[in-house]
Amino acid sequence: MMKETAFRPGEVQLITPLDIDFERGIVTLNKPLKRSRPRQAKLSDKLLAMINRLVSNKSSENPIWYLDYNTMHRTYYTKRKQLAKKLDNPNFMKITFKTFRHWKATIEYHRTKDILHVKRLLGHKRIENTLIYTHLVDFEEDDQFTVKVASTLDEFTTLLEQGFEYISDYQDKKILRKRK
Repeated sequence: MMKETAFRPGEVQLITPLDIDFERGIVTLNKPLKRSRPRQAKLSDKLLAMINRLVSNKSSENPIWYLDYNTMHRTYYTKRKQLAKKLDNPNFMKITFKTFRHWKATIEYHRTKDILHVKRLLGHKRIENTLIYTHLVDFEEDDQFTVKVASTLDEFTTLLEQGFEYISDYQDKKILRKRK
């Protein structure tokens, strides 16, 4: 199963059509920044279709996006400012590209309680870097689960479809849980 990952904006900017396996729906980050590790991510069908339209008439060695980093940032900050003004919410002005990366790391740590998983997700080589991104927020009210046990394949499939997460096997039964 393909693991999730969080690319930096500058890393996304360097992706070429050669980095994308359209058959399997996987993008490989071959040019990570800040001495991170190369990594892969699964793309949605919708995103694959949009990227396919972008690359249909481009050379496979050239980056998919033509925006330089400064233009990308300027465009983002302009749109963010317009949104903050339209919604009369100055807090939008605090959201940067890095904010999304911190948010992803924090939520993923909360979901899994596995700092090594988050380290791989962000492509870090050192756990100390991951700890900077992972904001240990008190999520106590969310830490309650409904637990179900499946004895048959049909029960197991039904529970997965209802949003339950597989935890482990016990005496030939499957244990699943879902947040309350």
